[in-house]
Amino acid sequence: MKKHLTLLFFTVAALTQVRAQKNCATAVLVTAGVHGANYEPNSQIPAPLCLNGTNSATMGIWFKYIPQNNYNIIIRTDVEGTPDTRLHVYTGSCSALTCYAGDDDSGDNYSSLVEFPAVAGTTYYIAFDNKWNSNNFSFSLTETPYVEPIDYGISFSGQQVNIGGSYRICAVDMNGDYLDDIVSPGNNAVNILYQSPNGSGFTYASLPAPSTNYLPGWSMAAGDYNKDGYNDLLYGNNSGAVVLLSNPDGTGFTSKIETSVYVFSQRTNFVDINNDGNLDAFICHDVQPNVYFLNNGNGTGTFYQGGLGNHPSGGNYGSIWVDYDNDGDQDLFIAKCRGGGGSAGINEMHRNNGDGTFTDVSIESNLSDMIQTWSSAWGDFDNDGDMDLMVGANSTSHGGHKLMMNNGDGTFTDVTAGSGFDTNTSLSREHVAYDFNNDGFIDVMGGGNKIMFNNGNMTFSGASIPASSGPVGDFNNDGYLDIQNGSMVYFNSGSDNNWIKVNLKGMESNSNGIGARVEIHGDWGMQIRDVRSGDGFEFMSTLNTHFGIGEAEEIDQVVVKWPSGTIDIIENPDINAALLVTEGETLSRTSFNSNLFKLYPNPASDFIHINNSNNLAFANALVYDLNGRLIKTVAVEQDKIDVQNLSKGVYILMLKEQGGKYYSNKFIKE
Repeated sequence: MKKHLTLLFFTVAALTQVRAQKNCATAVLVTAGVHGANYEPNSQIPAPLCLNGTNSATMGIWFKYIPQNNYNIIIRTDVEGTPDTRLHVYTGSCSALTCYAGDDDSGDNYSSLVEFPAVAGTTYYIAFDNKWNSNNFSFSLTETPYVEPIDYGISFSGQQVNIGGSYRICAVDMNGDYLDDIVSPGNNAVNILYQSPNGSGFTYASLPAPSTNYLPGWSMAAGDYNKDGYNDLLYGNNSGAVVLLSNPDGTGFTSKIETSVYVFSQRTNFVDINNDGNLDAFICHDVQPNVYFLNNGNGTGTFYQGGLGNHPSGGNYGSIWVDYDNDGDQDLFIAKCRGGGGSAGINEMHRNNGDGTFTDVSIESNLSDMIQTWSSAWGDFDNDGDMDLMVGANSTSHGGHKLMMNNGDGTFTDVTAGSGFDTNTSLSREHVAYDFNNDGFIDVMGGGNKIMFNNGNMTFSGASIPASSGPVGDFNNDGYLDIQNGSMVYFNSGSDNNWIKVNLKGMESNSNGIGARVEIHGDWGMQIRDVRSGDGFEFMSTLNTHFGIGEAEEIDQVVVKWPSGTIDIIENPDINAALLVTEGETLSRTSFNSNLFKLYPNPASDFIHINNSNNLAFANALVYDLNGRLIKTVAVEQDKIDVQNLSKGVYILMLKEQGGKYYSNKFIKE
C-alpha cells in the first residue's frame, strides 16, 4: 500500500544547489548530477500527465535538460529527502508539451525512476508534481553511454482524450461491440469513451450508477456478472469492494453488491471460481484472508472468506487467474507483499482441484518466493504450450525480478540469469504480458517507461516508450495494442507484422469466456492465451484475445477451450481481422474435416476404429454430444476408442494430435 513518510530534508556539500522554477517557461537548465527540488505556491501543475492517475496535484517543479551528446539518461528521486513524488518528462515546447517519459513508484521506497535515450540538442522538460506530498527532495540525472535503441518495429504516439471521473484505469468493451472503450468511474456515474467502429475516435457518455463508498482507489475489474450482455464493474477500495451491475440495455448501472465488512481490497478479478457458468467476484485482502462473492445466478452474490489465500495477516496484492497446469480450469497465483518481510510476504500458487476447492502448491511448484511482488506477468514466453511467468519486483528489499519457466509438470525453473530481467533495474507494482509488436512472442511491460521485448529465446531487451504502465487495449481497432495513461492514449504505430484478434461469446460458460484457453496453430508452431479479467496490480485491460504472427501469412487453426469443456475449432481463419467465436458454434456444423481420418464401423456399438491414413499421432479423444457438452475423455489405444458405455445417439469425436491440433468427425452409437 502507498505509505506517506515525512523526512527532514537536509543538504550535503556535494548537492548541486539549483532552485527549481515555478513553470515550464522559466525552467532551470540542469546537467548531470544531483539537484535539489523545492515546491513553491502558485507553480505550474505538470500537464498532460505522463503516467496513470488523477491530476490532483496543486504544485509543480520544472527543470530542463539539453544534452551535448547522445546519452542514455537515468533520472531517479531516491537520493535524499522524501522521494514519494511523480515525475514527467516532456519534449516539444512549453505551449505544446508531449509526454516522453513518466513514472510513479518504479524506484525504491515509492521513488520515481525513468530511463530514456536522449538526443543531442533536444530540450527535455523535467517536471515533478506534489500529488503525494509537498516535501523537498533531491533527484539525480545520470548520463550513461548511448546505446542505439533496438528497433522492434513499433513506436507510440500520445493523444489527449477528454473523459470525466477520477479513476481512469479501465479499458474494456462496454456496449457489446467488442471494441475497447475507456472507462472512468466517478461519484454516481461511470464515464465512458465509446470507441468508434472505424477507429476515428471516441464518443463520450456518462452512465448513472448507484452511490458507493468504495470507488476503485486500488483496482478495477470488468465482466458480465449478471449475463445480460453488458459488462459489469468490480471496484477495489481500501475499506471494501463493490460490484456495479448494468441494466438490461447497457445504458446505466442500477444495482450493486457491496462488502458488508471491512476489506482492504488490492487486486480484484472476475472469474468463474466454481465453474457453474456464472462469473464470481474475487478480492485480494491486504490484511486478512482473501474474500469473494459466489454468483447466485440471479444478480446477487454470497460473500465468502477463506479457501483462496488464508494467511491471517493477508499480504495479498496481485491475484491472477491462470491455467498453469493445462488441466482446463483456472488456478490462482497471488503476488504477495510485506515491506518488513514475514510469512505474509511469500508468494502463493493455488491449484484448482476441479471441484470448487483449491490446494496450496506454492512450495512444490517452486513459486514460494519472498519478493515484494505486487504483480506478476504470465504468458507462454517460449511458445511451448504452457504458461511461464515473470515475478515482478516493486522493491529490491527481498530480491529483484524473477523469470520462471514452466516445466510442464506443475513445477517452474528459475531462468532469470541472462534473461535481461536480471539487469532490469526498473521496478513497478504493475507487470503485464502482451505481444506489443505482433511478432508472435509475448513481451512484458513494467516500470521505467519501457517494454521488455521478447527476443524469442527466453531473453528480453528493454526499449523505452513514452507511456507508463496502464490499461492495454486496441483503441483504434487496427490489431495493435495501445496503452492508456490517464487522459492520454498512446497509439501503437503498428508494423508489417500480421495478427488475429479473437472475441468470445460464451453460452454455457460465462458470457465473456473468462477462463477460456485460446490457441492458434500454424506451420510455425502454436501460441496460447488465457482470457482474464484483471491482470497486473491495478488496471483492467481488454478482454479480447490478441495474437501476433509476425511475417506468417496464414493460421491453420484457432482452438477455443471453454470453461464448460466445449472446444470450438476454426479452420484457416482470416488474418489481420477480428474473429468472433460463439461457444459451441463449430460443433453444430454439418460437415467436419473428415478427409484426414475416417471412423468405422459407423454406426458402432462397442468400439470405434480410426482409419488413420495420414499417420497422425493422436494423444487423446474427447466425445461431445450435439449440444456441445463434453461427455467423456478417453485414451486412444492402437487407433481404437471404447464407446460401450455411451447412450444411443449422435456424437462428435474430437481427436488431439501430439502437436496440439484438433480434428473432429461425427459418429452414431447404436
